[in-house]
Amino acid sequence: MTNALGGRTAGALKRAFGHETVGDLLAHYPRRYARRGELTALSELAIGESVTIVAEVLDVRERTMRARRGSILEVRISDGQGILTLTFFNQAWRAKDLVTGVRGIFAGKVGDYRGNRQLAHPDYELFESGDDRAAEAGDAEAQRWAKQPIPIYPASASVASWQVAKSVEVALDTLPPLPDSVPEGIRGELQLMPLREAYEKVHRPERDRDWKAARETLKFDEAFVLQSALLQQRAEVRQSPATSRTPKAGGLLDVFDRALPFDLTGDQSLVGSEIARDLEADVPMNRLVQGEVGSGKTLVALRAMLAVAESGGQSALLAPTEVLASQHLRSIVQTLGPDLAARLRPVLLTGQMPVAQRRKAMLAIVSGQAHIVVGTHALISDGVEFYDLGLVVVDEQHRFGVEQREALRQKGAAGTSRQSPHVLVLTATPIPRTVAMTVFGDLDVSTIAELPKGRQPIESFVVPLVDRPGWISRVWERSAEEIARGRQVFVVCPAIDRATPEAGDPADESPTDPDGLDGGRPVEHAGVDDTAAPPTAPRPPIASVEEVLAALRVAPALQGRRIEPLHGRMSSAEKDETMQRFARGEIDVLVATTVIEVGVDVPNASTMVVLDAERFGVSQLHQLRGRVGRGGYAGLCLLVTHSEEGSLARQRVEAVASTADGFELAQIDLDLRREGDVLGSVQSGGRSSLRLLRVAHDGDVITLAREHAAEVIESDPSLADHPALAAALARRLDDASRTAMSKN
Repeated sequence: MTNALGGRTAGALKRAFGHETVGDLLAHYPRRYARRGELTALSELAIGESVTIVAEVLDVRERTMRARRGSILEVRISDGQGILTLTFFNQAWRAKDLVTGVRGIFAGKVGDYRGNRQLAHPDYELFESGDDRAAEAGDAEAQRWAKQPIPIYPASASVASWQVAKSVEVALDTLPPLPDSVPEGIRGELQLMPLREAYEKVHRPERDRDWKAARETLKFDEAFVLQSALLQQRAEVRQSPATSRTPKAGGLLDVFDRALPFDLTGDQSLVGSEIARDLEADVPMNRLVQGEVGSGKTLVALRAMLAVAESGGQSALLAPTEVLASQHLRSIVQTLGPDLAARLRPVLLTGQMPVAQRRKAMLAIVSGQAHIVVGTHALISDGVEFYDLGLVVVDEQHRFGVEQREALRQKGAAGTSRQSPHVLVLTATPIPRTVAMTVFGDLDVSTIAELPKGRQPIESFVVPLVDRPGWISRVWERSAEEIARGRQVFVVCPAIDRATPEAGDPADESPTDPDGLDGGRPVEHAGVDDTAAPPTAPRPPIASVEEVLAALRVAPALQGRRIEPLHGRMSSAEKDETMQRFARGEIDVLVATTVIEVGVDVPNASTMVVLDAERFGVSQLHQLRGRVGRGGYAGLCLLVTHSEEGSLARQRVEAVASTADGFELAQIDLDLRREGDVLGSVQSGGRSSLRLLRVAHDGDVITLAREHAAEVIESDPSLADHPALAAALARRLDDASRTAMSKN
């Protein structure tokens, strides 16, 4: 990019946006297109309208501002029938161009100052001497310029939209012919334009239909390259050998199933059959199981572990927190029963275990005595070796980096079998179809939507403190009523203390226009970053465990109640002891961070209070709500928020209160969130690589691209006959991204 733009410009673009190549710059697409509007006579100007006029400069003067430092440049222009003033603040240098007698086209929004119409910081293009456009407003060339869409680019404090536009102009002028990653036959069938033409028309459109058609071509190109990469990776994984794991008749799995005190749900049976077929194959299973909170995903995974144990293999369950890992182990031992537990010897391995206990666990793992291993990130440390790792189960995949998951999978290939283990990924966050295709396109996806019998309903309510600040007292009174009935209460805070948010605290999810377009807005003047957000009103401090704990211990409604904290800064032993005490009913109110978000199962807990609920995402609130209503009692979820009515944050909270359907909420979540939030951390551990493609709105494009990509990959897995596509994969999905994608 330095050769094309020069070192200073290239450096500025890299610092502002991370662009390193001309391709990066060309993929910095306009976020919207402004319209100059029809040419308007000065006598017809209306306040507040965006107008474009052809006029001549009458005179220019600069004056000092009285109320603050700086100057105002005032330029009077006329079309021969009326007079209008242009004003520029602290831009006296424009007087060198806007000299008396020069003519041009001026565009902006009409304002009023002391009864006089004016354009503040208008966009303009001046005519050179003898320019044919320097005619009356009806001139055809002037009309064409006036109607031409103006690209408005994502900008930064250091690089303005117009500076991006100039850099793009230079890049386009020197751009050589480009090979098309989409094969010619597919382009012809879908009536897509060549890639070089698409870049030209998306950045320098003559009319609206130019950039619209270009965007459709570029969207498909983006989807096609991504799906080709996913499908190629899927084909490569299936070329690796794996040990077939088939349960024996009357063996461990049959013994387990006969002892279950309930029948499997239809979905559990169906997904179990899909997993069984995968395990029996001699290629690695690579399956994602998504399901509602409490739908029995862990039970399905445990049955798969028993099938692997039949052949002497081991299974490793990777959990995101020590609290959840400990609970998984206790639940597995209890579900297996004493006889099967003794035969399979489930063990726990976490980073904070005592040294002697850790060594004992590692010996059971490396010797193969432990057929089921449950742990946290400690499972992937260098000193941990497996005897015959046949199955990797990743619980709550979104809580792990892709490198961590791959490290555990590689341990299977280092065992006695020297073959890749089967991989089963679990998530209680339902995934819309388009996200599954875009992020997990190399995985087979199974869904458990049916809940087991006996799950109790959960009533959810929004507590809007910005409108009803007194309602917080009723929250604690309602909690006390549940405790009086013998129940227990979760209170969740987004921070440990005022200075310490819990790890994984969700980022703000401000909205963006899904297509990056807002053509009805007026033209911005050069140099202004129109992506800057307006200042927000001050809000109360973030609710923290420490402060809420202290407040509840003296709250009149909760006097005499047993109230304890739980958060990520506590030691492993402290967290485990606290959760066990809560599970035994020795704690009435647990004030916690999102450490209890997934997997925690306390049937006696009936109430979930989420403070500052607007600071959590839709799926996260749904997960938290799923911690109650797990016993024989109806659940209650109170979502306490300071967000204003009508705001995006309030919409998220209200959406969760309106439905308990996780799949419906997943679609709402997708519609409300930024694209990078949906794809970034999952796809490659960084920001989303998508530019124009929007999974919330472009499902048809993604589906079509996947169909065509599948045909290409099936007929040409190595892409030997499609060099342009192979080059596009190498160019857009660098080695780090490709490695990350292969580890999903």
